[in-house]
Amino acid sequence: MRKFDLIKPYFHANRFDIAAGLLCLIAVDILQLFIPRILKLAVDDLTAFRASDQDLLQYAGLIVGIALAMGLLRYGWRLRLMGLSRRVEEGLRNRLFAHIQGLSPSYFDKTAAGDLMAHASNDIQNVRMATGMGLVALTDAVVLGTAAVGFMAYIHVGLTLFVLIPMPLIVFSTKFFSKRMHRLYQEVQGVFSEMTETVRERFAGIRIVKAYLLESKNAEDVANVSRRYVRVNLALARLIQSFFPMMLFFANLSLVLVLYLGGRQTIRFAITPGDFVAFISYLGLLTWPMMALGWVTNLIQRGGASLDRIKKIMNTLPEVPPVEPGKTKTPNRWDLCFQDVAFSYDSPTDAERPWPAVAEINLKIPQGSTLGIVGPPGAGKTTLISLIPRLYDVFGGMITLGGVNIRHMELDRLRACMAFMPQEAFLFADTIEFNITLKRPGVTEKHLRDVLHRAALDDTIQGFPDGLKTLAGEKGLVLSGGQKQRVALARTLLSDAPILILDDPISQVDTVTAHRIIRELYSVTREKTLILVSHRISAVRPADRIIVMDQGRIVDSGTHAQLLSTSDYYRRTHQLQSIEEEFDAR
Repeated sequence: MRKFDLIKPYFHANRFDIAAGLLCLIAVDILQLFIPRILKLAVDDLTAFRASDQDLLQYAGLIVGIALAMGLLRYGWRLRLMGLSRRVEEGLRNRLFAHIQGLSPSYFDKTAAGDLMAHASNDIQNVRMATGMGLVALTDAVVLGTAAVGFMAYIHVGLTLFVLIPMPLIVFSTKFFSKRMHRLYQEVQGVFSEMTETVRERFAGIRIVKAYLLESKNAEDVANVSRRYVRVNLALARLIQSFFPMMLFFANLSLVLVLYLGGRQTIRFAITPGDFVAFISYLGLLTWPMMALGWVTNLIQRGGASLDRIKKIMNTLPEVPPVEPGKTKTPNRWDLCFQDVAFSYDSPTDAERPWPAVAEINLKIPQGSTLGIVGPPGAGKTTLISLIPRLYDVFGGMITLGGVNIRHMELDRLRACMAFMPQEAFLFADTIEFNITLKRPGVTEKHLRDVLHRAALDDTIQGFPDGLKTLAGEKGLVLSGGQKQRVALARTLLSDAPILILDDPISQVDTVTAHRIIRELYSVTREKTLILVSHRISAVRPADRIIVMDQGRIVDSGTHAQLLSTSDYYRRTHQLQSIEEEFDAR
């Protein structure tokens, strides 16, 4: 039951609404119990030939009055108890989203987006059903069932005991089916997550699908996972459809006993015909609690399986832990220093030593200086700069900012010191203006024009009919690769952070535009620390210092002129790119 700790706070916060809703629901159940009593009186009067038109009208009026009261009370409990389920749904979804946002990037490296979408949609919906209709059905099963049995016992105790014979069978069957339901619900949710991710991935890469004629293969992949989803759902349906008919069979078995034994009691005048009709009516009311018991089991097992999956995420802690209270430090300067830094994407274990992505990194970057980073693909350049804002945490050594270990800085404060442009120029499905400003307060029109100029984006924006209000489309698909990259660069340059970290910011622009961007970058960052990763030597040439990386280590460093004479990789790459630029200039 500890899994339900996730939703306990919402029940506590809405306890008064829940109390009011349950009172309305219990009142409805009690009012239903008076209708058979009215039918008893009416039938007894009719069979004794003493019923008048006025009596029948009075009985009918009582039933109408009870029905109206039940309607109003039903509105009350649905408003409160169904409202509770929606508040649980809202709160749990927001809490889940906030928790997922706080997890480290490494978690998203291993977890499919479709799986997370299934948690935030289907799993949350199952919890809503369990807390809403599950609570209603459980209350009906307890209150209405108990009260119906009490009224039946008032009419005839012996007959009531015979009616209750199937009850132990219901309890045993519920226990037998519940474990199997829970296992199958978890399997269904797992396959649903896989299906969601399969469809999402195919639509996200629709251009590759079209270009390589993969429509048939993708349709087959989706059909396969869909068939698996149908197969596990049918297995679950067979179990459920065996459970509910069994509940009905036990209910009808009770009806058979009432017809035979109760009919005999009526013939012998042990009970009146009105009592017989009322007893059957109470049995009809008891049928729903018996069915509700099965439905509650169904809802709770489904909701419990979903809560298991959600709690697994909620129990996942960020790999980059928060700073302990009282140990937070704030630097006064922005000097960066790497001391024997090592990192691996594989978690270190005693049994097997992970392959390092970067290792033995010793580097000092003074405040206001510029650092260029070059190296072949897979050399560890992106990994190295990702350690600075603690997107990943170092496994060995430490990184200091102004002499303060970045592990002793609050993450928000650390990342506020930096403007980070990743290699992938991600854009939201919104306007270009939104993708640059991200609705940050205090952005003036002059400041915006300035960053557009520095990112060589001003002429491009003027060429769009809607200017900055142009919609970028999903993932920026309306724009070219170079345009998306420059929008991402403008977003980074808009920040007043003292440290700029740019990961290959000109990889998708032409040579002329690249030279303009580089010139602007070095001219406006004289008071800022600039860390620039690039495969273009021309981009890092003006840097105060350039490091060459290979296999996760710094293999050479110096100025442009020094590296031309000391680094074979740097000299060879520079020569090849110079020839390429001369060819492009013709």
